[in-house]
Amino acid sequence: MQATSVLMDEHRVIERMLGAMESASERLAGGERVRPGFFLDAAEFAKGFADGCHHRKEEGVLFPAMELAGVAREGGPIGVMLAEHEEGRRLTGAMRAAAEKLEAGSIAFRGELVRHAHAYVALLRQHIAKEDNVLFPMADRLLLPAAAAKLADDFDRIEREETGAGLHEKYLAMAEALAREAAG
Repeated sequence: MQATSVLMDEHRVIERMLGAMESASERLAGGERVRPGFFLDAAEFAKGFADGCHHRKEEGVLFPAMELAGVAREGGPIGVMLAEHEEGRRLTGAMRAAAEKLEAGSIAFRGELVRHAHAYVALLRQHIAKEDNVLFPMADRLLLPAAAAKLADDFDRIEREETGAGLHEKYLAMAEALAREAAG
């Protein structure tokens, strides 16, 4: 399996969560009661899985390998992806803050929470499309077999040493549980 396939598989998990976030935020915008903790859990997923597991592989392993293969960081696709990762972190923090205020009883933050959740979903959907359809195929073309094999090894090492045993599975279960709740 190519290392980019691992990242694309993770995108499918992230997309599942994005669908749940979109559904829950639409229900909230429509006046339905949605547990504010749903969005706190979604923010934890975004920080722990999308950023902690997934982006760590991209930023720590894939992007540097692509740079070594000649892809420019500044003014190129890697720079765009890094800027979007930062924007996702900003939106996750804003969503968390609004959810905390809503959970504390301040219903005035409902609209802010919906706005940040929708912005995060939109950002990540277009970001994933760019990576799946442009960046990852570029990496697959540019990286020599030895470099691609090293990527896969480094991804495994990140899963074992940096993100912790069982953490990946925890976030898979969290995405599934929140998707069920959002459909609810």
